[in-house]
Amino acid sequence: MLNIADTLHSWCREGRPFALATAVDVTGSAPLPIGTSVAVDMDGNAVGSISGGCVEGAVYDLCRQVLDEQGAPQRAWFGYSDDDAFAVGLTCGGELDVLVQRVDPAAQPHLAAALAESVSGRPAAVAQVVDGPEELLGRTVCVLGDAAQGALGDGELDRLVTAQAGALLRAGRTARVEVGGDASTCPEQLSVLVHVHASRPRMLIFGAVDFAAALSQAGSFLGYRVTVCDARPVFATRTRFPHADEVVVDWPHRYLERTEVDTRTAICVLTHDAKFDIPLLRLALDLPVGYVGAMGSRRTHDERLDRLCEVGLPQDQLARLRSPIGLDLGARTPQETAMSIAAEIIAHANGGTGLPLSQRTGPIHGNAGHALAAM
Repeated sequence: MLNIADTLHSWCREGRPFALATAVDVTGSAPLPIGTSVAVDMDGNAVGSISGGCVEGAVYDLCRQVLDEQGAPQRAWFGYSDDDAFAVGLTCGGELDVLVQRVDPAAQPHLAAALAESVSGRPAAVAQVVDGPEELLGRTVCVLGDAAQGALGDGELDRLVTAQAGALLRAGRTARVEVGGDASTCPEQLSVLVHVHASRPRMLIFGAVDFAAALSQAGSFLGYRVTVCDARPVFATRTRFPHADEVVVDWPHRYLERTEVDTRTAICVLTHDAKFDIPLLRLALDLPVGYVGAMGSRRTHDERLDRLCEVGLPQDQLARLRSPIGLDLGARTPQETAMSIAAEIIAHANGGTGLPLSQRTGPIHGNAGHALAAM
């Protein structure tokens, strides 16, 4: 639902009831991920998409029906029909499980609060019950920072759902999780879809070179908060890096020591200068970040590994280093090289192979719908 947070926030502020259709399970080559929503208000205004156009008409009709009848939430399944090419379904061959529910903003003020946080760019998580007892279906609990709002009606269940939502918010992932089912503590078993709006992941680019300028633009396009750092003030300027969120003049390892990183952070070392690289990589490979890559030839890479071994870096940390950085795209220009690096970061984050899709079999999108990174 956070894909349409702007409009939903506006409707909530106006106290306008709406129907919310959410993709609560995605399999195969469905075009949009789990948690994507469509909403329809009382005047028939619609916002969002859950299939890229394949089933929007049918979903719209379901939303109008739920709004008009003011009834219980409804489920709908959409797949591909080989028997009738004009049947409502997904031509891509995927499958969608959709939950359609009526939302009355006056009855769920915590949802309006979560939408407001999301629109403002602050972290928020909305835990939505998508499977379980009928009376709980569609109900929500929100986590805003360290505080929880809303309730499902059972203290232990609320605690479990809030804990799961908080963990996914810290990880920056939207995912579906199973909660409860323990007869001794929490007998109710629920399937909960946790919608997460996290702060933008960081891309730290070290080395104020032409490749860094192109990579900062690619990183910004992908939704990263981009920092370019270099110890040389003549090169590390805002003029040279207009697409970076910040440009820092400092020794790379010293800046990395004092800045915040997390498991979604991508560190790209483009200096290929030992006096910068070795202290920086020694620190970076010991941090809980998502990606560490370093530019240089294979000879530079071998020399770099020898130097890192000399300063005591263990093999399990050395194995984390992506060097030479990027995928083999035959890149030559800074722009092509930036695409090569960005492609490797995407593949690493999503468990991709980097192979051409034409050389693979099976679903294009795999099982990524159950646990996605949030931008």
